[in-house]
Formats: sequence, structure tokens, C-alpha cells
Amino acid sequence: MSHPRHSEPLPLGTPEHPYSKGLMARALVAVGVPLGRGYELAKRIDQDLAERGEQSVELERVEELAILVLGEEEGSEAFRRLRRFRELQELDLPVIVLVGGATGTGKSTVATEAAYRLGITRVTSTDFVRQTMRAFFSQEFMPSIHYSSFEAAAGLREPEQADDPVIAGFLEQTRNVMVGVRASIERALEEGWSMVLEGVHLVPGMLPRIDGALVVQCVLAIEDEEEHSTHFMVRDAGLDGLRPHLKYIDRLDDIRRVQDHIVGRAKRHRVPVIASTDIRAQIDAVLELVLASVEQVQRV
Repeated sequence: MSHPRHSEPLPLGTPEHPYSKGLMARALVAVGVPLGRGYELAKRIDQDLAERGEQSVELERVEELAILVLGEEEGSEAFRRLRRFRELQELDLPVIVLVGGATGTGKSTVATEAAYRLGITRVTSTDFVRQTMRAFFSQEFMPSIHYSSFEAAAGLREPEQADDPVIAGFLEQTRNVMVGVRASIERALEEGWSMVLEGVHLVPGMLPRIDGALVVQCVLAIEDEEEHSTHFMVRDAGLDGLRPHLKYIDRLDDIRRVQDHIVGRAKRHRVPVIASTDIRAQIDAVLELVLASVEQVQRV
């Protein structure tokens, strides 16, 4: 059996490891239950066990208490996700989560948080792959990887031959970066580890076929141009100016052209597009895609 994830079994309690409301609250948060509500339910389960003199709780009892504490709709949804989360933990396959989208759509934040909730310890980006490749391939040999995705037209040898140099440059860069992406995924699969990979280069239809894993792909997008612009300013403030937002604001039209291209390909290849500016909603949507995919695998 491979060891694709570092996550504890669903904390229902055992004679050796009695129920812990802290671990249960964390599991509930992992499946999208708000922290306060999750702790409230975990505490109620703890009280129920104390009243019955038990050290472990049955999953069916968790459902009853979830509905009692959270209400019919929220409780049923929380239990449904918790049950699917257990199926994910029992899945003997690595999980590869691919989060694509244009620059400034929240990919790194969503990928990091989704990985944490899923118990996946390997998180990387296609931009990291690109930066690594830059150390090995000179600008003269492979010019496209030496520019940002929306500036890669500058690396085209004959930009005048392209109908849209911005998209042509981006796609050339993507094809080059995909070599490193493929190697990263293959290494993870050889070792039986799960991975969350994020990046602008995860373009639907351009990824290699991935066998021997549960693969979940999605694309993040921001439909409103002003909201998209705001993301860069927020990111700039959070990184103390390491990624100055003016560079991105000045090229916002090109960034959004790249986004339109990615979203268009996603729709053609039936890859889910998560169009939201709410980070929590984006994370929940990614988790839902993963859990739904696990459920489909279990039915096969």
C-alpha cells in the first residue's frame, strides 16, 4: 500500500486513542465546517460520549448529533463531507490536485490551504518549475521561460508571425514548462505521494496523461476586472512589495487575455472553472471536487 497522504484516520476514537474533540474539530474544519461550528459539534460529541461512558463514537451517531447541533441542512452536509473525507483517507491511490488559472487569481493560497485540509504535504507551483529550468537553460536557448507568463511574447523568435503574440508566447512557455511539470508528477507517482500543483501553466488540454492516481483539475478565474486588479494590490501588501503590483496592473489587459484563453480551453475540455473572489469559497469548491471524485472512484 502506498502512503499518499499524511492525515490521521477519522477521529472517532478507539480503546487505544480515545475520542478527541480537538481532532474532530480539525477534521470538520478540513471538510469546510466553520471553526466555531465545528468545535461546537465536536464538543457536543464529547459530552455525548461522557454521558454514555464511551470512548469512541459511531459514524451514525455523528450524523445524528451533526443535525441536532448544526441543523438539518448544514448538519447533513457536514456529515456527507465527513463520510467522503473518510473515503479519501482510505483510498489507496495518490491524489494529484491541479489548480490552474491566470496570474492573480489566488492559486497559491487556495492550493496551500486545500493541501493542508487534505493532509497533502507536497505543494509546488509551475512557476517554481519555470524558475528551476531558467537555471539550466539560457535565455538564448529557451527564451520564453525567462519572462512572466503574460510577457512571454518577448521570447518569441518571430512574434510578427503570431495572430496574438501574448497567447502565442504564453503557450510556447507552457509547452516548455510542461516538461518539468511532467517530471515532477512522475517523481511523485513513483514514490506514491500525493501532490497539489498550482500554476498558470496548467492549461486544460496541454497536460500529460496521468495514470495511477486520482487526478482532480480545476481553473480559478476572476470575472470582474476591478476585482482582479485589487488582488494584485492585496498580494503586494502581503508580500511587502516583493511582487510590486504596478507591474501587474500595467499588464492587466494581457493577464486577462491569458485568463480568457485558459477559461476557454477549460470549458472545451470540461474542466471545472471556479469563478469567485472569495478565497474560502474557492477552497471549499476545490475540496468538493476532490471529495466528489473520490466518491465516483468508490462506485466503480
